[in-house]
Amino acid sequence: MQLTAAHWVFLAGVVVILATMIMRKNIVVPAVVATFLTALVWSGSLSTGLSSIFNASLVAATSLFNIFLIIAMVTAMLRALEGLGSDRRMVAPFRKVMRNAHLSWWTLVIVTYFISLFFWPTPAVPLVGAVLIPVAIRSGLRPLAIGFTIAVAGQGMALSSDYIIGVAPQLSATTANADPTTVADRALVLSLIVGAVALAIGYAMEIRKMRRPADELLQEWEAAADRRSGSADAEAIEDAADLGGGAAARRSGGRPTGDLPSDGTGGGGPSVEGQRELVGVGGAAGPRDEAETIATRLGKGRALIGTPAGGPVPAEQHTIQPVEKPLASKAFALLVPLAYLALIVYLIVAAASDSVPDLQGGDAAALVGGIAILVMFGAAFARSGANFMETAADHIVDGLVFAFKAMGVVLPIAGFFFLGDGESAAGILSVGEGEEAPNLLFDLVVKAQEQLPTNGLVTAFGIMLVGVVAGLDGSGFSGLPLTGALSGSLADGAGVSSPTLAAIGQMGNIWSGGGTLVAWSSLLAVAGFCRVSAVDLARKCFVPVMAGLVVATVLGVVIFG
Repeated sequence: MQLTAAHWVFLAGVVVILATMIMRKNIVVPAVVATFLTALVWSGSLSTGLSSIFNASLVAATSLFNIFLIIAMVTAMLRALEGLGSDRRMVAPFRKVMRNAHLSWWTLVIVTYFISLFFWPTPAVPLVGAVLIPVAIRSGLRPLAIGFTIAVAGQGMALSSDYIIGVAPQLSATTANADPTTVADRALVLSLIVGAVALAIGYAMEIRKMRRPADELLQEWEAAADRRSGSADAEAIEDAADLGGGAAARRSGGRPTGDLPSDGTGGGGPSVEGQRELVGVGGAAGPRDEAETIATRLGKGRALIGTPAGGPVPAEQHTIQPVEKPLASKAFALLVPLAYLALIVYLIVAAASDSVPDLQGGDAAALVGGIAILVMFGAAFARSGANFMETAADHIVDGLVFAFKAMGVVLPIAGFFFLGDGESAAGILSVGEGEEAPNLLFDLVVKAQEQLPTNGLVTAFGIMLVGVVAGLDGSGFSGLPLTGALSGSLADGAGVSSPTLAAIGQMGNIWSGGGTLVAWSSLLAVAGFCRVSAVDLARKCFVPVMAGLVVATVLGVVIFG
């Protein structure tokens, strides 16, 4: 196989995009330009190059629309619950456990991991998002930290082992000519190692940014979501006005969290450091004024994803005032957790026995969305009575608008990486029947593996990195046959067993493309529910996850051999 000019242009595009992300610049323009140039060089046709810009976003939208839709449906449900005040009542019981940011961190990890282990993270994210994220916000965790814990526990630890459903180990083992059970067992151990290292590093990085529990944190987060649908610098805004630098941050003074005082306010005044930070981003202005000041200083054009060109949207245009209907409010606050708990029980029973039809992946996510819409209808009727049909339609529109404002600009980025996949490239390049579309990313990875030396540890790292690169398409599973095949062919010469190498390759694939390292994967759903930039969330995950992969690769070779 010979690499063509199109391969090198595509590889240059990948390098430029990764470098642009590291520099914290806008990555949409490089992705679109790289798509155009790759298509132009491959086809030699200007019209194909131009049409590929549109087709790439279209193909990406088709592939990712299920994520957009589930975000929209659950957001619509939360809007309706907000109208009854049920969202507040629903999270109240969890305050007994999630009393501060530290407890919330580990509660989110445990709940997300076990839900995602039994049925992939796609339906787990909205379940956690609908019930636990508001509690975690109130307890003092920043939205970006919440997204990190959910992504690492769900898209990372649970999905990378896929121990219960078993699709990933089967794919890895088949091409590696290994026992699927052995691959699954080793992948489970390695996934826990990666997760433990990533969570430990993430927790250490976050601990000084945790705040005291306060209701104002939740109120500011809800208001900020409409002013900022993905910002240019999530770290700066979260540390300042949008998400904690307003009244709540002044109350906590930027100090680590403690248990919730009896008055529920968090107590205390701002520290000197906290006052200096506030002065630097707008002084004594109110939360919304501070947010607008920060948005202006960051520059509207710097937004990585989703900041509207017209600037922040006034929160009052989107805030729903709860009505005084205590009975309905309590009923729906009880109904939503019970409905999703019933779904969890059903999926566990379906996975453990043949007594009920099994649901996997998209089917389970569809049930989550269906429940959300029906609950939204009921809550809209309880609040608006005869006008509930108009209210329900408004909630659906609000959900769709939020999903596309927050995530829509990711489509051109995803489109470029879909161009590297042979199946998706056919639609992007308008390849006719009987013609073969290029498989640019696959070809580059196969060519790179030829340069790997026959040393056990080096081979293991090579296969892990091949998996990470193969995961750049945002799938997580598409590269498993490749890393499995490499594991089977290189095992004897490297002196490492093929199940071990296959499990290591599986870690690279899924931790990358499954939803922790690339923003155009299911990490979109996590970012959407936490209401943060998907690019910033991927950047926050990068160092902890890569450190975990390095440790797991070394220990995998040492322990299993």
